[in-house]
Amino acid sequence: MKRLLAAAIWLVGAVSAAGAAPPNLIVFLVDDLGLMDTSVPMLTDEQGNPQRHPLNDWYRTPNLERFAADGVRFSNFYAQSVCSPTRRSLLTGQNAARHGTTTWINPATNNGGKHGPPDWVWRGIGQGEVTLPTLLQSAGYQTLFVGKAHLGPIGSHGEEPLRVGFDRNVGGCAWGRPESYYGQDGYGWIHPGVDGKPGGGVLRAVPHLEAYHGTETYLTEALTQESLRLLESAVAAGKPFFLELSHYAVHGPFHKDPRFVEHYAGRGPNERAEAFATMVEGMDKSLGDVLAKLRQLGVARDTLVVFLGDNGSDAPIGNQNEIACSAPLRGKKGSHYEGGSRVPCVIGWAEADSRNANQQAWPVASAGVQQQVATVMDLLPTLCEVAGVKPPAGHVVDGQSLAPQLTGKPTPGRRETFLLHFPHEHRSNYFTTYRDGDWKVAYHYFPSRNVSKKRYELFNLVDDPSESNNLAESRPEQLRAMMQNLADQLEAEGARLPVDSRGEPMRPIVPGV
Repeated sequence: MKRLLAAAIWLVGAVSAAGAAPPNLIVFLVDDLGLMDTSVPMLTDEQGNPQRHPLNDWYRTPNLERFAADGVRFSNFYAQSVCSPTRRSLLTGQNAARHGTTTWINPATNNGGKHGPPDWVWRGIGQGEVTLPTLLQSAGYQTLFVGKAHLGPIGSHGEEPLRVGFDRNVGGCAWGRPESYYGQDGYGWIHPGVDGKPGGGVLRAVPHLEAYHGTETYLTEALTQESLRLLESAVAAGKPFFLELSHYAVHGPFHKDPRFVEHYAGRGPNERAEAFATMVEGMDKSLGDVLAKLRQLGVARDTLVVFLGDNGSDAPIGNQNEIACSAPLRGKKGSHYEGGSRVPCVIGWAEADSRNANQQAWPVASAGVQQQVATVMDLLPTLCEVAGVKPPAGHVVDGQSLAPQLTGKPTPGRRETFLLHFPHEHRSNYFTTYRDGDWKVAYHYFPSRNVSKKRYELFNLVDDPSESNNLAESRPEQLRAMMQNLADQLEAEGARLPVDSRGEPMRPIVPGV
C-alpha cells in the first residue's frame, strides 16, 4: 500500500508539471573535493543527524551551507577514486567497470600500468556514444560546458566537449590539471618568469581564457565569470539549459587564492593545506555567484542544481592511508579506503519555492539528509527523468534515479551497492572494492603492493567507519558472500582485469569456492 501511495504521489507530481517549461539543470562539479572538505557536515550520528567534525570547522563554505539548508545532502555518495572514470560515469550513467575508463587519462601517453588491462579504454568517450548532454539536446536543451573535461587524450574524440554533446565549451580539453591558477601566468599559456610571452601550447594550459591573461583573476573566478556570461545568453535564448560547471579547483597545484588567504594564514597544519583551504573557499564563492545570477535572471526557482566532488579528497594533510585529510574516514583520492571515493553531494533547487510547478513535481526536502547509498551513475537517470527524456533502449544505465531520494526519506527496495574497480597503479594498486549495505570488501590482486599486505579486507562501515578492524578472517561466510557478489558484478559489467606476468587476466579469487 505504501508503494502504491508513493507511486501515486510521484504521478500527481509529474502531471502537475505538465504545463510548466522543463527545468534548467546545473551540475556543479569540483575536482578532488572529498566528503570532509567543506563546512557542511555530511556524516551523520546514530539518529541520522548531521555530525560536525574538526575538518568541517576548518573549511569555510557559507554558500554551500545555505544551499544545503534548502536541499538534500547525501552522506553515502560515491564517485570513482580518480577523475576521468567519474567524469565518464557522470555523462554515461555507467560504472567504470563497464565503460572501461578505469583510471585517469594521461593526455599524451597510455598510463595503464605494468599489469593494467591492455584493453582499458584510455581513449575515453568515443564517437556516437550516448551521453547526458546528447540526450538533453534531443529534448531541446542548450548544453553548456565550463572548466575541466579530461574525457580523452590529445587527438581523441573525447578531448573536445563539443564532440560529446555540448553546444558551448570554455576551458575543457585533455588536461586534468592547470599549469597555473593565476591570470598573470595566463593559466599556463604565459611562461612563468617571461612576462607577456605566449606559451605556444604549454602542457596543462587552460584554453579559451585569453581575455584574462595578464590579469589578477584567479582561475576559479575566470571560469565563474564565463559561466555567468553563458547563463545570461542561455536565458535570453528562451530555451531550457544544462550547464556543467566543472572547476579545475581544488586539484593541485595548490596555488593560494589571494582573496581568502587571511582566513587561513598561519592556522593550518602546513602552508599547502592553507592554500588548499583558500581554493575551497574560492569554489564556494563561485557557487554563491552562480546561485545569485540565477535569481537575478529570474530562473532560480526553475533550476535544479547538483553539487558534488569527482573523487575523494587530495587535501595535503597526512598520507593516502591515514585517518587524516578525510577524518574520521581513512584514506584520500586514489585509495581503496572510503576517503578515496566518498564525496559530498547536495541537490536542490537554486531557490526553493513550494508553489513552483517544477518543484511540486520534483520536491526536495529542506535541510534533508539522505543516508542511503547513492553514486555518480545515478545522476544521468535522475536528470533525464526530470527533463522528460529517456536513454535509448540499447544503452545500459547502471545508475538509479535519485528523484525519490530527494525527499530525504529512505526508498524501500533501493539497491544500495557500489563496485569500484581500479586495475591500475596509484596510491592503492590493482584493487576492486564492493559495498553492499553496511558491509564493504576490498580485494587486492597484488597484496604485497598495498598497505594492508592482505588479499582481502572486510569492514562493517556502520560499526567501523574508519576501516580500522579487518574482519576478513573472523567473518569467513560474510567474506565469501561479498566476494562472490563482487566477482559476479565484475563479470556482468564486462570488466577489464589486471594481468599477471604472463599477460593473463587475473580473476578475483572467491575464498572457499
